[in-house]
Amino acid sequence: MHSNGVVEFSEAQTAELASILAAFQRADAALAAAEAARVRALARAGELAREIAAGKPSRVREHDMALRSIAATIGVPARVSDRSMQRQIGEAERLADRYPGTLEARGLGEITRQHVYAIQDAAADLPDEAVAAFEAEALERCRRDTVGRVKAELEILAQRMHPRSFAERHASAREDRRVTTSRLPDGMSSLLLIGPTPVIAGIDDRMNQMTTVVIDVRNAAKAAAGAPGDDDARIPADILATDTRTRAQIRADIAADILLTGSPFADPTITGDGPGTLGAIRAKIQVVVPALSLLKPEGDENGHAEPADIVGYSPIDAETARAIAEACDTWWERLVTHPVTGVVLHTNGYQRTAAIDRHLRARDRHCRFPGCRLPAIRCEVDHTIDHALGGKTDVCNLAHLCQRHHSMKQFAGWKVRQLEGGILEWTSPIGTTYTDYPPTPGVHFAPDPYDPSAPPPPDAAPADASDAPF
Repeated sequence: MHSNGVVEFSEAQTAELASILAAFQRADAALAAAEAARVRALARAGELAREIAAGKPSRVREHDMALRSIAATIGVPARVSDRSMQRQIGEAERLADRYPGTLEARGLGEITRQHVYAIQDAAADLPDEAVAAFEAEALERCRRDTVGRVKAELEILAQRMHPRSFAERHASAREDRRVTTSRLPDGMSSLLLIGPTPVIAGIDDRMNQMTTVVIDVRNAAKAAAGAPGDDDARIPADILATDTRTRAQIRADIAADILLTGSPFADPTITGDGPGTLGAIRAKIQVVVPALSLLKPEGDENGHAEPADIVGYSPIDAETARAIAEACDTWWERLVTHPVTGVVLHTNGYQRTAAIDRHLRARDRHCRFPGCRLPAIRCEVDHTIDHALGGKTDVCNLAHLCQRHHSMKQFAGWKVRQLEGGILEWTSPIGTTYTDYPPTPGVHFAPDPYDPSAPPPPDAAPADASDAPF
């Protein structure tokens, strides 16, 4: 490491890192090809079982017995039970028959195994006639980005193509909201809350904010250990200083405290007679709303309204999105997008912010390091060219980076330059370049419905991990 704290690579280290990357890429390509070949072999095993049973009087029984025998024949030497192997054969057949393009792309190493699962999960409820068009569009997105970034986009694509409107299916699903408990070993239990995505996203964000405050107060107490304490503090400083809970444990404790008491009683921000600040924390999430969902609440001629998107989470139905836009509650930051171009038409923060910050949040939506999807509201705005070196405070020189990747830009040898349209070009320590594009709004699916010359709209499955055909 250089004396200024920046990581530097010697020529030998750079060459070795390039060699490691090449070796990894060769192994990854071989693994992808092997996984696809394995799926095709298992799919062929399923076809063979059907061929054996063809024309037999008791075809169903013959097929079942043939499939069991084949599964055992393959499973035993692989040290896999015949039941599990039979399930793997079924999964392989579904993948090969329903998603042939996905299987081919995996074999070529164009997508990861996780991309395959994401495509299958998103399209699980789509009718067969809609899958091919969905798959083509899904693969285009998967080839250019990580599964974490495209998963929500795939879900929205599938929602858009479903014969039942998203609002109809959400209304049915909403009826199933519930809280359940399950017993765990060693005197523990779990609590599961199922509810509308906006509510769950808000709960998650509020828990994160509260936990951060607790950790900050604890760290301050540790730094001030030994100093005179506040006799009126609800939690004495000497107790706070010995708190060794992890972030996950603090989240769990706060959630339990709120549910049991209505608001955290053990609030380390309380001093004297005044209330603490934890109870004043409000969740903040970002909702992308297509303009037509606001202007045409009845939807299109089929009654289908475009779903909205909660950044970093998943789609929400248009009715909820409209209610959010109209109420403009402090929970929400609203982004209204053009139904064709996806360009942001209007933003409205839950508090007054500079126009440049609203523009950047609308453009970036998440950290702009390749593959990272931490929401922009949890990131830092970074000068691509450092301000001290003459970089302007302008949208053409600003982008959201999470703390981890901001530090990598400063100290780990990664470089970035900003191209037109908010496109970032990253260069690794060994000289490899990667381009990160501003995310396409998740509500941008189809060309202008009023343009008769436009091409047809682009079109969008589940597996138990233990029974996956890979």
